[in-house]
Amino acid sequence: MSRTRRTSRTALLAALGLVTATGATATVLGAATAGAAAPGCKVDYRITNQWNTGFGADVTVTNTGDPVASWTVEWSYAGNQQVTQGWNATITQSGTAVTARSLSYNGALATGGSTSFGFNGSYGGTNAVPATFKLNGVTCNTTTTPPTDPPTTPPTTPPTTPPAGSKADNPYAGAKVYVNPEWSAKAAAEPGGAKVANQPTGVWLDRIAAVNGSATSMGLRAHLDEALKQKGSGELVVQLVVYNLPGRDCAALASNGELGPTEIGRYKTQYIDPIAAILADPKYAGLRIVTTVEIDSLPNLVTNVSGRPTATPNCDVMKANGNYVTGVGYALNKLGSIANVYNYVDAGHHGWLGWDDNFGASAELFKQAATAEGSTVAHVHGFIVNTANYSALKEDHFRIDDSVNGVSVRQSKWVDWNRYTDELSYAQAMRAKLVSLGFDPGLGMLIDTSRNGWGGTARPTAPGATTSVDTYVNGGRYDRRIHLGNWCNQSGAGLGERPQAAPAAGIDAYVWMKPPGESDGASKEIPNDEGKGFDRMCDPTYTGNARNGNSMSGALPDAPVSGHWFSAQFQELLKNAHPAL
Repeated sequence: MSRTRRTSRTALLAALGLVTATGATATVLGAATAGAAAPGCKVDYRITNQWNTGFGADVTVTNTGDPVASWTVEWSYAGNQQVTQGWNATITQSGTAVTARSLSYNGALATGGSTSFGFNGSYGGTNAVPATFKLNGVTCNTTTTPPTDPPTTPPTTPPTTPPAGSKADNPYAGAKVYVNPEWSAKAAAEPGGAKVANQPTGVWLDRIAAVNGSATSMGLRAHLDEALKQKGSGELVVQLVVYNLPGRDCAALASNGELGPTEIGRYKTQYIDPIAAILADPKYAGLRIVTTVEIDSLPNLVTNVSGRPTATPNCDVMKANGNYVTGVGYALNKLGSIANVYNYVDAGHHGWLGWDDNFGASAELFKQAATAEGSTVAHVHGFIVNTANYSALKEDHFRIDDSVNGVSVRQSKWVDWNRYTDELSYAQAMRAKLVSLGFDPGLGMLIDTSRNGWGGTARPTAPGATTSVDTYVNGGRYDRRIHLGNWCNQSGAGLGERPQAAPAAGIDAYVWMKPPGESDGASKEIPNDEGKGFDRMCDPTYTGNARNGNSMSGALPDAPVSGHWFSAQFQELLKNAHPAL
């Protein structure tokens, strides 16, 4: 639940200096005799801000006993308070019981030493200060002052800014998200598009020229300047898609990039370095910049190389030369070293990596890339799944452990032995796997819900018939694709859940990283100067290949090259939106 990140000692001292007149305080003292190093503690719990459904708190803990190498502070709430976001501690909650554990940089407390941590929470009814605290299992005596009244004019949104110099556990919490005016204008010009034109979407930096922009398109600085205008006095997230690896998308053709397989030098010096230089400009230090790092790259080195039926020679080349791993590591290191940048690495989707022989191997590869080129796992704030894909967020009418007439759902043609039925279960499982490999326990996941709503008249309202496992699954599944492997401009797709922060356990946000209405690829070969080829999976007449079980592609006709506006797709997404518009 809690999201933890390292902060500097300067930031920690700044946190210790925070004193707010608003709110309640509770001072908790442990019994310790003079001259003795008996167990004891002092805990100062301050409600620094409070509004109608939430509050912010700062907790200072002082060790009056023997020196400790690490600390654990425990308390229980009398009401329904829930911690939603924290900093300078790993905070977990079970029922009313809350546990805050020290981090690597603030665990050591000498006798008389103090440290602090903070968090935001929600509540309903009353927000009483906890009566009892424990430090490393030792109960501290309590002296509680009565709560003061909340502000007479409470804020409409909770304050979520952690102490200066530290990163937010969840950058989306309490923040607005940048609305790309270029996408917004295109959406608003469509019939019915005004209903979603104010939604935040990702800004795709899919070639070197996109960084600088042109006379007809905004560059990175222009977007960041516009973001400062949108920010106002609150917090604002800007979402960037970093997408230009050498030999990009080795298993596809629709989105092959401008750089050849060996051009790692150009990737570093002409693409990543200029992006990093712009993001590091102090002018933009007040923005929360989320980067989605290189979609459709690393998993290809697991699933589409020699020894697999879906092998592609280009993917063998990229595995052999190591430039995917090198490029991702370099990007994570350069961008993650900037204080207000939050890196989220692409982790495919359940219809790609949900099988046993793909899942673990991909997670291991993510760890390899995260520790390449001077990067560390600390440069990864989280992972994103389903980017620009169509996998349903949550299938309600069947579960992976269901069976029909003794036949497991995993044996259905649709599931085909996958371990996951939807993106939410996949994202949460991948998160747990990555944490087990050494990523931060507070790792957060993003799910792209821009095109996975699958609403409209074809959306099932109940499980399928139990005639067979296939009728059961096919009759009840929301995802109406012909095959899970279909990915290009899918017929029948709809807008999914609207962007929102912290919607489920372990999920930092649902996002629209792929701007709805931007094509996945051309239905036929179209000459262009963007390095984008023609992929038959975007041709509605194509009968398929090993990646989609030799099924029809399910693609819409008359599509432009990838990234270009596709009005017919946008209208399809509006019509089939779920939740409905």
